[in-house]
Amino acid sequence: MAKKNTPEVKNDQKIVTKYDRKVEARKQQKIKDARQEKITKTIAAVIGILLAASIIISAGVSIVSKSTALKGTYIKIGDKELTQLEYDYYYNSAVNSYLTTYSSILPYMGLDTSVDFDKQQYTDQLTWKDMFDEMTVEQIKQTKAMADDAAKNGFEYDVEADYESFTANLETAASSAGAGVGTYYKQNFGKYATASNMEPFIKENLLAGAYYEKLLTDNAPSDEEIKAYYEENKQSYDKVDYRSFTFTADIDAEADEDAVAKAMDELKTKAEAMMKARQDGEDFEELCLENASEDAKANYEDADSEYSLSEGRTYAGIPSVMAQWLYEDGRKEGDIAVLADETSSQYYVVEFIEKYYDEADDANISSIIASQRVTEYTASLVENYEVTDVKGNLKYLTAAPAQETEEESPDAGEETPAAEEQEQTSDAEGQE
Repeated sequence: MAKKNTPEVKNDQKIVTKYDRKVEARKQQKIKDARQEKITKTIAAVIGILLAASIIISAGVSIVSKSTALKGTYIKIGDKELTQLEYDYYYNSAVNSYLTTYSSILPYMGLDTSVDFDKQQYTDQLTWKDMFDEMTVEQIKQTKAMADDAAKNGFEYDVEADYESFTANLETAASSAGAGVGTYYKQNFGKYATASNMEPFIKENLLAGAYYEKLLTDNAPSDEEIKAYYEENKQSYDKVDYRSFTFTADIDAEADEDAVAKAMDELKTKAEAMMKARQDGEDFEELCLENASEDAKANYEDADSEYSLSEGRTYAGIPSVMAQWLYEDGRKEGDIAVLADETSSQYYVVEFIEKYYDEADDANISSIIASQRVTEYTASLVENYEVTDVKGNLKYLTAAPAQETEEESPDAGEETPAAEEQEQTSDAEGQE
């Protein structure tokens, strides 16, 4: 009988229970978790290496930037190569000086110091940054020209005392501002500025300033030249003493021409009556008290104060209607007049006392003449100092020139500082 082939049953085969499957699952999860942890650590290590590398690169860029600022050529003035460090010294000095000088009127000039200068227009073509750059370059040119000319002419000057005074003042300013000296240098002269690296620039500036003062002394005019200058500009230097009282019309903004004319006629009548009373011998101050409004009477109640009296006033400091009359040739003591100021709806009663020249102004005239001469001399020196914008940051050099209009042209009625002051000056004495 043939043998039947049947599968062999192995009695040692392990039966997999639910518990075994649970243990195996835990084992596999541990293997998976271990593998994931290893991957995570590897990635973290790589990220750490990259981060460290970026820090090193960033530090390297900062070091390169600082090295460039301290040693690289930022601009050239003539044959002078200036680093950004030196340029920043002049730039920040110019800006700080400008902002200090015009601090009270900056808002009216359209400058907001909290906004970057290169984001604010100074003109249609230039930003405030461009304007400050141009100012800075001109200052550098003058300083370099003065220093070079001083050396050429053998001018010697020990700047140590001036430098010590400068640093002492800066330390005092830093203390007052609650800042350390190192911080104060950076705030005022640039982010790379220190007391030591600023020293040569400051000393050169002090030397140039001393040489400029010498040139002023050397170019001082003679007494004859001062007198001749005065004769050509008498109106600017002669002073006058006078008495005045102002009648002001209270006119509604909507008033028509007839109403305005009527109010002005009434003022004229009052002013002429006051003038007549003065001519008849009445006291000017008492007449002012009689004609003053209730709010203004207190100004004239103290007879010793002589509120109506103005002394030592210059042409530019007097309302134009009065100034023209007071400065007319032949005016003599006791002359009195009623003057209309239609623009301001006022009438003035003005009495001339005297016109004279104060010889103390000889010094002012001498300074003006000397300054004009030195300015012309400096301008001739500066012509040889051509600007080369090595880094391409001086945008004003390539800006299109502004189109000059008739209103902008200096020949088209440009108002001088003196005229501007005159317009802004009100006759406080005797104003009703």
